[in-house]
Amino acid sequence: MTVHHDLLTIAGTSFQSRLMLGTGKFPDLHVMRDVLEASGTEIVTVAIRRVELGAPGHVGLLDALDLDRYQLLPNTAGCRTAEEAVRVARLARAATGVSWIKLEVIPDARWLLPDPVGTLSAARTLVDDGFTVLPYMQPDAVLARALEEAGCATVMPLASPIGSGRGLRTGELLRTVLDGAGVPVVVDAGLGVPSDAAQAMEAGADAVLVNTAIAEARDPVAMARAFALGVQAGRLAFLAGRMTEREHASPSSPAAGVPRLPDPEMPDLTGPVHTPV
Repeated sequence: MTVHHDLLTIAGTSFQSRLMLGTGKFPDLHVMRDVLEASGTEIVTVAIRRVELGAPGHVGLLDALDLDRYQLLPNTAGCRTAEEAVRVARLARAATGVSWIKLEVIPDARWLLPDPVGTLSAARTLVDDGFTVLPYMQPDAVLARALEEAGCATVMPLASPIGSGRGLRTGELLRTVLDGAGVPVVVDAGLGVPSDAAQAMEAGADAVLVNTAIAEARDPVAMARAFALGVQAGRLAFLAGRMTEREHASPSSPAAGVPRLPDPEMPDLTGPVHTPV
């Protein structure tokens, strides 16, 4: 199986790219568009509170996106309660006509950690309201199963705190989410370099979402290309299946027919044996 034909499917829609991108923190919209192009992404998330919706003649974020090319994924960033997230999601759908929503319920201002209780509550309401819900969550296997049972289209566990660039610090917990998951698992938040994305994909994640690591790079366009390659490499490695780890070295060349060299630290036992008198 090749990466080219290995499609990511979310809520019945298939995508070739497994790299999702955020649209915050870019110096201008031109850089953002160049980054999206270089990354090959097909799913773009937008914080609905950053968009000047309905402003006459306003050329803003939504105007800069080719919505025939990208699956728009509005998000509820900045919402601190389930009720607030539901209101913003409904506003996003009314303004954009898009029923996909990246659900974020984050009351914690210091670490920006999602509220598991509020996230599950909002997810249930939004699924019942006809939304395709992609919830941001801590890497909690029990919560992941509950969100899946509630009808969420994916689960999106964090790698490390949002915008930290600290990489995949939740690897063991991520594996518990991946174990038996019936919906795509998208690693979101905290990835800093392409090798972080590759590591998440090698572990079995279905996709990753990146924003700050690209937007704050010295060359965002080049970093976008690098992340695209990292995601592809990690996915292909996962499909190929890694070798089994060993406790000891194992020669890569056959040992048969190779003469044994004397070990300078071992005594020579080939000569005559001296018997003490």
